[in-house]
Amino acid sequence: MPLFAPIDRWRAPAPDPAKVSWIGEADYAHRGLFGPGVPENSLAAFGAAVDRGYGIELDIQRSSDGHAMVFHDWDLERLTGAYGPVMKQSAEALGKLALGGTGETVPTLRAVLDLIGGRVPVLIEIKSKRDLRVGPLCLAVRRVLEGYRGPHGVMSFDPRVSRWFATHSPHTVRGLSYTEGEDKALPGMIRRRLALWHARPDFLCYDIRDLPGRFPASQRRRGLPLVTWTIASAEHLERAEAHADAAIVEGPAIR
Repeated sequence: MPLFAPIDRWRAPAPDPAKVSWIGEADYAHRGLFGPGVPENSLAAFGAAVDRGYGIELDIQRSSDGHAMVFHDWDLERLTGAYGPVMKQSAEALGKLALGGTGETVPTLRAVLDLIGGRVPVLIEIKSKRDLRVGPLCLAVRRVLEGYRGPHGVMSFDPRVSRWFATHSPHTVRGLSYTEGEDKALPGMIRRRLALWHARPDFLCYDIRDLPGRFPASQRRRGLPLVTWTIASAEHLERAEAHADAAIVEGPAIR
């Protein structure tokens, strides 16, 4: 939509290229390199990714006592066998839950960053719901990131998250995640633009099923790096290499 290009530049200006140049220098292991005996979003999975030279994508939720915890599902059951929401448990309680019947437990973001030690880039997916206040979780993440020297960025499907970092931590690289699904008509196009303008992201993270696409391509051309998820086949990897700057990969797409 060329009509919107001037508004894009005004409401969501492209970042300084030096700020985001690291994003395209690696592909990112989706929740680490997990597999049999190595659970997703575990220290073992992240260590395996570092050993293979992959960047890392991970998921963050807030514990009941305010800590940034690495866990994807809203509910504990699939990975731990326990019941109830992650956000209702303390960091200490979460740290005692075994992941997938292994010796691995739910890690804190701080423990993961200590393990990585700046050796590979990290993309931190901040999980959100419409009825959740994003400020407390964003603040918990920012506190952990203070002083961390390795390349890292935060991202979320919720534009409020990127906007929070634009306002309260503008030096932090921030991304906006998208999936279009069946929402490709004009109302969906408008919603995507409004989310962009509200979020003011430094990069986009786009569903591979929606690439190639006019909207992500136009944002990439004007200087927002484009990451795509989740790449789990050779065909999707080829598409990612053609239409994005970096890929979040798992399974058969791991090389």
